[in-house]
Amino acid sequence: MKDNKHDVIQNSEIASSEICQENNPLISICLTCFNAEDTIERAVNSALAQTWPNKEIIIVDDCSTDKSFSILEKLSEKFNAIKILSHRKNKGTAVSRNTLIDAAKGGFITFFDDDDESMPDRISAQYKCISEYEKTTGNKLVACYASGERVYPNGYSLELEAIGCRGKVPVGELVANYILFNERQSDVFYGTGTPTCSLMAKAEVFHELKGFDQKFRRVEDMDFAVRLAIRGGAFIGCSEKLFIQYATLGSDKSALCNFEAETQLLDKHRKYLEKLNRYRYAKNWFYVRYCHFSGKRISMIRALIFAWFQNPILISKHFIASAPKRMLHEIKMSLRKS
Repeated sequence: MKDNKHDVIQNSEIASSEICQENNPLISICLTCFNAEDTIERAVNSALAQTWPNKEIIIVDDCSTDKSFSILEKLSEKFNAIKILSHRKNKGTAVSRNTLIDAAKGGFITFFDDDDESMPDRISAQYKCISEYEKTTGNKLVACYASGERVYPNGYSLELEAIGCRGKVPVGELVANYILFNERQSDVFYGTGTPTCSLMAKAEVFHELKGFDQKFRRVEDMDFAVRLAIRGGAFIGCSEKLFIQYATLGSDKSALCNFEAETQLLDKHRKYLEKLNRYRYAKNWFYVRYCHFSGKRISMIRALIFAWFQNPILISKHFIASAPKRMLHEIKMSLRKS
């Protein structure tokens, strides 16, 4: 009888555990780290502070040359929830994120950046957002983005509203067209795009898309979103501020690096763009952006005029939709500096 009673207790505990797992599934918090000795501890602490009760924290050090790895080792010795992985040579963000996806045991995966700080309720809010959207629509290909704030070195801050956090939720090719050639629908809210640093999705979504394209050293997040969109994915967002992004500069973030990566993105999806007769247009616009961000004003004006003569209506709409916001942002930045 005692053995039977013991069996009943065990079965009851198992059932209770299963209910807990169903209501609070394991969520994998994934961080890539490269030469982030000044910021990585803050990022990890914000992961540890998450209120979600069932979580694991996985960090891959992408062959840092500073003290990042030693800082991570000390943190992992102190906190059992942290698992550290490392690359013997620098492989880039896309490879690092795929390493994390392969190692993650959670039913949901969320990405934090090594120089950002997430609010304690971030993953709880994103999990709730995904669950409610799935129940309402039945769509299982869902990417959820957090709203946040970007803080620049000069103290200027910019509100980052997540895509899909208000208005009509963008689904499918609406997002691919927005990313590749800035086509917008007036009733859709595109927010600040699709940055992986604010992303959460079910693990099966990442596996179905086979993770991030490892050929990219930049804009791998844009490519992931384009592929998800073409498959009919939904892009939802949390309206509350859930993370702080600290803007940093680096050679890998130069205007030229971005332009080369964006050109690579357009070339990868050339067939899709040509089907819509937008490949050449997209190329022209990305070149205009490159000239602007690299300070080549005369070249930018020439490129803008050339693009306008090829597609006057599209370029005019594109310029009106994006230029005023960009100019206002740059004016505020310059005023802050002065």
